[in-house]
Amino acid sequence: MKKIIPNYLRVLLIFFLIFGAMEFFIDSGGQPAFIKYPMVSVFLFVFMFLLIAIEITISAIDNITYNLLSDEEKAKLATEEQVPMIEKVWFKDLMQKLTSTKSMESEEEIILHHDYDGIQELDNNLPPWWVYLFYACIVFAVVYFVRFEIMGGDNQEMELQKELAQAKIDVAEYMKTAPDLMDEKSVTLLTDPAELDLGKTIFTTNCAACHRADAGGQIGPNLTDDNWILGGGVKNIFHTINNGGRDGKGMIAWKGTLKPKEIQKVASYIISLKGSNPVDPKAPDGDVWVEEAAAE
Repeated sequence: MKKIIPNYLRVLLIFFLIFGAMEFFIDSGGQPAFIKYPMVSVFLFVFMFLLIAIEITISAIDNITYNLLSDEEKAKLATEEQVPMIEKVWFKDLMQKLTSTKSMESEEEIILHHDYDGIQELDNNLPPWWVYLFYACIVFAVVYFVRFEIMGGDNQEMELQKELAQAKIDVAEYMKTAPDLMDEKSVTLLTDPAELDLGKTIFTTNCAACHRADAGGQIGPNLTDDNWILGGGVKNIFHTINNGGRDGKGMIAWKGTLKPKEIQKVASYIISLKGSNPVDPKAPDGDVWVEEAAAE
């Protein structure tokens, strides 16, 4: 049967299909996988050699089969344009260099003079392509030994540990600025009027029922004076809103209802109400809070 795709094109097609699949499925960041992971390069190298070896073997079998045909069968194949690739001069030379095979007419030169029930053996040398691959494996083994055993290169476990450590650092850096991962340690005071207006809206919707719309206090304490039950300042107020007030009689935790960024806006708005002197405020409750105490 006539081959639609020539041998060398088929080898390149299969190789680049595997190469593309590895680049697609292996997560190597911004670098190509065969550069970041040396073992990928080794696999591709060996895979390419195996493909060539398979094609050489198939071509050799085709050649042997072709030589066993009669002259009439060869002529028929020639008329149907099905002459094997081995008949082409350039490919024949390449095959000879890679296999160093002897022609059937020259087999007398390499035949071994012993007989096993009528079966004789040829003293063929190892195919050069196999020898080259063997030498390449030796070179790779030496480089691998020097790189990882003598120079202390990172093995897969060490690479994993370093990547995990770097991931922890990246997560910590992200959490410092990610609004939805904010906590009382990383929260900062907002002063932008637009942000405070959003905080006022959230306060009116969720907090006014207990603290009044002017934050003068009703069920909950007055939020405009200097007294705080669980501490003032944006970090303490954020913590109180997020986790709730005193056990059994304090405010509920709002972390399941409000996002951290929304709690930050509410806390900042409450601080902006300090000294607003609402009408008929609730009596002070808790201890006087000053920012110097927070710093200490």
